[in-house]
Amino acid sequence: MHLPFFTPTPRRAQASQGRGAFVQVGRLRALFRPRRALGVLCLGLVLLASQSQADLVDFSRNLLGWAEQRWGAGAPSRMLTWQRMVRDAQAQVAANRLEAPQLLLRSNDFFNQIPYMTDARHWGVDDYWATPVESLGSLAADCEDYAIAKYLTLKELGIPIDRLRITYVRALRLNEAHMVLAYYPTPDADPLILDNLNPVIRPASQRTDLEPVYSFNDDDLWLPNGTARRGGSSQVRLWKELQAKLQREQQM
Repeated sequence: MHLPFFTPTPRRAQASQGRGAFVQVGRLRALFRPRRALGVLCLGLVLLASQSQADLVDFSRNLLGWAEQRWGAGAPSRMLTWQRMVRDAQAQVAANRLEAPQLLLRSNDFFNQIPYMTDARHWGVDDYWATPVESLGSLAADCEDYAIAKYLTLKELGIPIDRLRITYVRALRLNEAHMVLAYYPTPDADPLILDNLNPVIRPASQRTDLEPVYSFNDDDLWLPNGTARRGGSSQVRLWKELQAKLQREQQM
């Protein structure tokens, strides 16, 4: 179905209150390893003004038709709304009117509009990592899907992947596994957390409700002690399967 409020620039969501007690900040240090708290979003990178438009949102007619056939008439509309958001942001970056903090906010708010649904209910399996096309087309996502969609979108917008880590955590208030996206303004900075449980982007040192397990991006995988494994992300089976699905979508 079509979701009327699904827009490229959604109204800012309010922070969710959650349940349970907080834990000590030290629980986060094993992976996030903050060395200083950030009071505000900081840039810490240079976005390329002459960046060419990549393939992530270059939807073919075949792909749009496939999405409509599978999920109904609203699916292509939601995909094209995402495309407009990315294209608009790329144009503003090229004109030096947008920087990293605004890009984080746009990506976070955009994908948090998608209604939450467990993989078991949505896909009939315990764990399924959906592409952004699948999440938008089916109009449902779980925590991995939100983090992945934000990661891919920010990479498309020129954020270097060495600033981004898809991060598995333990959501302590819910006592369950969870996934967020961490953005590092500098390599030793307190990372900023993009999350669907708490829609307000905050430094990791303020997210004492999360206990990190491991993190990864296209190139590396980081263990809880902070040790990086070059190429370790290739060992994450569901990440490899996601990359294959992305490639198939782009070839449609």
